[in-house]
Amino acid sequence: MVNIATLLGVPGLEADLARVEGTLRASVQSGDAFLSEVAGHLVGAGGKRLRPALAVAAAAAGGVDEVTDAVVRGGVSVELVHIGSLYHDDVMDEAATRRGVESVNARWGNLVAILAGDFLLAKASEIAASLGTEVAGLLAATIGRLCEGQVGELRTAFSVERTEAEYLDSISGKTASLTSAACRIGALCAGLDRAVVDGLTSFGLAFGMVFQIRDDVLDVVGTDAQLGKPAGQDLVEGTYSLPVIRALADPVNGPELRPLLGSPLNEGERDKAREIVRATAGVAEALAVARSYADDAAAAVAGVLPEGPVAGALGALGHHLLDDLDG
Repeated sequence: MVNIATLLGVPGLEADLARVEGTLRASVQSGDAFLSEVAGHLVGAGGKRLRPALAVAAAAAGGVDEVTDAVVRGGVSVELVHIGSLYHDDVMDEAATRRGVESVNARWGNLVAILAGDFLLAKASEIAASLGTEVAGLLAATIGRLCEGQVGELRTAFSVERTEAEYLDSISGKTASLTSAACRIGALCAGLDRAVVDGLTSFGLAFGMVFQIRDDVLDVVGTDAQLGKPAGQDLVEGTYSLPVIRALADPVNGPELRPLLGSPLNEGERDKAREIVRATAGVAEALAVARSYADDAAAAVAGVLPEGPVAGALGALGHHLLDDLDG
């Protein structure tokens, strides 16, 4: 699996992410011991910390000599939104596990999970407010886009008529809005020039699209071990992603796939559906779309960032993310 933190090539990133971890754990503490335990459950389970890493990388790529506490807290605010959304997602999906541990809803029930997710969103907003009105407004707008993306996904669940435009709009909201916000907040908190801030914002949006399309392709072609969850789960839950949408349009295999979809799948049906999708050009076509977004990500920061290894690594990140899926 691709290690994004390694690909970023930011000097001292490991130390900065340690600062992120400490700040993140401190931020979920409450005066109520039970709420602290629940809110810290997924934080303690670990994770890629992609969004804080992007905030730190954005600041470093902009040429700052030192990553400030404001940049770290800005990255933490976006990560808290992400984790809070996972609490809510697990309730909607009735998930039993998350990040290799029992999900909050499975352990303490849906009501506790929803309230803990709300608490994390509130903590994110509190941190953002301490960083200024622009950061606070941006994070609030990002939470709104996240909800819009998730509603779009729910609205088209189990729909074999889901369009590519609906899919792209949904992942722009539920995934790319967060990576874009992380880059923008990191840049703003580092005090970078407005042109650099805007370039990094566009980079984050395009990179987020690459990240999600890659994840959706892996759901079709990957293994349980690669994903850390059952492969094909999107098909089971009726979330028809780009490779599936392209496969449904295939004149040869689409008619065989369509009757399988439209309702929850058992294990055999799931495996059959994955096999059909892999037999079409859907995966290759989805990766081509992802590569186009990777081009957009690189173009967004080309000539905008000060020359250096971090800027170069950031520009190439989208393409590197797809390297293990090429061919």
